Amino acid sequence: MTTTPTPPLRYVYAVCRPFGGVLPEGAAGITGEPPRLLHHDGLVAVVDAVPAEEFDEGPLRARLEDLDWLSATARGHDAVVASLTAVTSPLPLRLATVCRDDSGVRRLLDEGRDRFVRALERLDGRVEWGVKVHARKEATAGPRTPAGSPSGAVGGREYLRRRLRERDGREEARRRAEAVGRELHARLSAYAEATAVHPPQDSRLTGDAEAVNVLNAAYLVPRERAEGFVALVGEVADSDGVRVELTGPWAAYSFAGIAEAAEPGTGTAGPEPSGPAPEASGAASGPGGAREGAA
Repeated sequence: MTTTPTPPLRYVYAVCRPFGGVLPEGAAGITGEPPRLLHHDGLVAVVDAVPAEEFDEGPLRARLEDLDWLSATARGHDAVVASLTAVTSPLPLRLATVCRDDSGVRRLLDEGRDRFVRALERLDGRVEWGVKVHARKEATAGPRTPAGSPSGAVGGREYLRRRLRERDGREEARRRAEAVGRELHARLSAYAEATAVHPPQDSRLTGDAEAVNVLNAAYLVPRERAEGFVALVGEVADSDGVRVELTGPWAAYSFAGIAEAAEPGTGTAGPEPSGPAPEASGAASGPGGAREGAA
C-alpha cells in the first residue's frame, strides 16, 4: 500500500508592508533555502515550505523539547528576520508559527490584520537596540583573602575584617555600576520611542564569568536617531569598573507585542506564547532567546 506524502506546511517568519525589491541575496531560512514573499491585501507574509513530519502539531511539540533543534531553528528564523531589517521594518512572528498552506497564511493575515497594521505603523522606520551594563568582576571582587584557615584569635579577627572588606567592595562596585546604568538608561530613553527593561542576565547562562549584569534593556529607536544613540553609549563604555555592551540594530522583537495580543492559538505576534492549534502554532523567539534571545 502506497502512502501519500503529506504536503509541506507553511512556516511564517514575519509580517511586513510591501517593499520594493526582494530579500537580500543569500538570505536563507530554517530549510537552508530563501523564503518567499506572500502578498495579501496590503500585507506581506515571509514564508517557507517546511516538512509536516517536523512541524505538524504533534511532531512540533516534541521538537520544541529538543534544545539542539530549537537552537538551529531559532538561528534560521532570526537570520531571515535580520535580512528583512535591512530592507524594511518587519513585525517578527513567534518561532514556529506554522500554517497548513497558503490559504492558512492568508487567513492568519486576515484575522490579525488590525493588529498587524497598527504594529507595523508603530515600527515603521524604527529598529531595536540592546544595551547591557555590567559591573566588572575584578572591580566587584575586592581584596583577595589569602587561602588557608586563620589561626588564633588575631588571625581570626583579621580574616573576618578582610571578608567584610571584600563584601563591602563588591557591594560598592555593584552600586556604582547600577548608578551608571540608571543614568545611561535615562539618557538613552530620550532617543527612544519605547523601552523595555529585561531581567539581568545570569553570567552562568551568558558564559561571561568576568562581569555581573546590572542593566539589560532594549530601545525602539527611529533610524534617524541611531547615530546619536550609538555615540552616547560610546561615551560611557568600559569605564570605572563598568562594561557597557551595545547590540543591534535588530528587528523590534521586544516591541512586537505593542499591538493587542493575538487570540490564543493563532500563533501571531503578542506578549504571551500561544499553544499549538490545527491552523497555526507558535512559541516565543527573539534576541533574548536566539541572540541574547527578542523584547
